[in-house]
Amino acid sequence: MDDAALWVSLPMPAVLLDENDLFTDLNPAAEGFLNISSRAVMGTPVWDKLAVDAPIEVNLRRARAQGSPLFVNDVDVGCGNRPPLQCNLSFAPVSGREGVMILMIYPRELAHRMTQSVSVKSAAMSAIGMAEMLAHEIKNPLAGITGAAQLLSMSLNAEDLVLTDLIVEESRRVVKLLEQVEEFGNLSPPIQMAVNIHDVLDRARRSALLGFGAEMKIIEDYDPSLPQVLGDPDQLLQVVLNLLKNASEAAGAGGGTIRLRSFYEHSFSLRRSDGTGHALPLQIEIIDDGPGLPQDIKGDVFDPFVSGRENGTGLGLALVSKILSDHRGWISVDSVPGHTVFRLSLPMAK
Repeated sequence: MDDAALWVSLPMPAVLLDENDLFTDLNPAAEGFLNISSRAVMGTPVWDKLAVDAPIEVNLRRARAQGSPLFVNDVDVGCGNRPPLQCNLSFAPVSGREGVMILMIYPRELAHRMTQSVSVKSAAMSAIGMAEMLAHEIKNPLAGITGAAQLLSMSLNAEDLVLTDLIVEESRRVVKLLEQVEEFGNLSPPIQMAVNIHDVLDRARRSALLGFGAEMKIIEDYDPSLPQVLGDPDQLLQVVLNLLKNASEAAGAGGGTIRLRSFYEHSFSLRRSDGTGHALPLQIEIIDDGPGLPQDIKGDVFDPFVSGRENGTGLGLALVSKILSDHRGWISVDSVPGHTVFRLSLPMAK
């Protein structure tokens, strides 16, 4: 395995620093940890992007001058867009490159959460596969149960009607869940074409205002010079509608404000574990002023069956993530009370 392949294959975040503690390279794991591309931080001070709760700069200068490694254990490390994580850090000189140090970050809690996440995702995907197989068989008897309850309701008094109404309501809720599971499993590959993303956003906005988002105020903040997106217009419409619906439901009966923003970020690219990558310069943001995501599920909202709402199925955002992945795009979320931003990063049509 050559040095480049080894660098991108490292499972822990790794950063190369020059003699002035400026970024010279990040591996894909470090890009994910910092939630930023290597191109965007190249040549900038590492301490502008990485906050370490320990006075290590003096010790790092000493280690660099002596050509010796430096180890810092059990410190809180933050990067500005997530709560600090307790990590172990190691700095080591790079042979043959005077003054250059490699920083390795070992997030202790992150490793535990990743292990749990793999287990949870595997279980969720197995559950989806099982539900797909059973969906058709379950929906047929549910339709019969619903019909029978509706017939019974025609000859019951008002007090007993509560029970038949409950049967009908819950049966329909289960059918809706099964339909979402089927939709998740049967999503066809995207039909790639040049798409004016502003047409997609406008269709979603008009549809939302006529239905679930009737009480919302939706603001357009578009870059009119944005190039066309490479993607499937119907699937991209489904993505935006799902995000608008989530924002509308989170706002509650009083309504709220959603801002649809588009812009171009030349430096944004997605780098995969095999070292290959591609540019994702077209950025779409759906911004709302709702209560924000619950803290306990922030990192898992794109996993199947994870929901912050009572009686939520947890499949809407999982479907959004799957569509973006099929488009070779990227979705991220940043949420605090009063300000939630879902960002879609998409490839440009040639």
